[in-house]
Amino acid sequence: MRICRLRRGCAVKLWGWLGMKKAVFLDRDGLINRKAPDGQYVTRWEDFHVLPGVIESIAELNRVGLLVVVVTNQRCIAKGLMTEMDLQELHRQMSKHFAERGATFNAIYYCPHDLEPPCLCRKPAPGMLLDAARSHGLNLAACWMIGDSDSDIQAGRNAGCRTIRVSAEQEARHESSNGSLPDADILVGSLPEALELILQTSDL
Repeated sequence: MRICRLRRGCAVKLWGWLGMKKAVFLDRDGLINRKAPDGQYVTRWEDFHVLPGVIESIAELNRVGLLVVVVTNQRCIAKGLMTEMDLQELHRQMSKHFAERGATFNAIYYCPHDLEPPCLCRKPAPGMLLDAARSHGLNLAACWMIGDSDSDIQAGRNAGCRTIRVSAEQEARHESSNGSLPDADILVGSLPEALELILQTSDL
């Protein structure tokens, strides 16, 4: 396990062995686990509920050799609702839970900062993605950013990645053409559907 923090760049990395040139970047809350109600945060493992099909889909990405990297805003740290040590422990438990079921996160990055003052890592800024690319030779143009919010999609666009918006509230469609969910290359209804599309379209 390796832990590294950028002093001013702000992207924080929690373990991983990054040796591949292509990656799938994933937001956490709302994609991997059930999102907390508005204004609340997932601060305990007991409240971390993995969404259906996610473990199996990530295991398939591992099988074909794509890097799986979590990039998550965790403002709850700046608000004093949990410490960075608490978050790292939650991520250790998450990774252990997935690994025991055959799925591996190659790296986890998080931003612990509040909205102000601006930092370089809080999405929609691309700092977490750029840090991974600089450190590990990722080809961002060949990578995917998957999220369920505007800030996720914009971070992916800012980093030069292809993007997928997950929206369970609308009928899933492969092409976002009417601009209702801006800038995402693809719109789907769930993370497993997004990962299935990547496996179908990526030049592995």
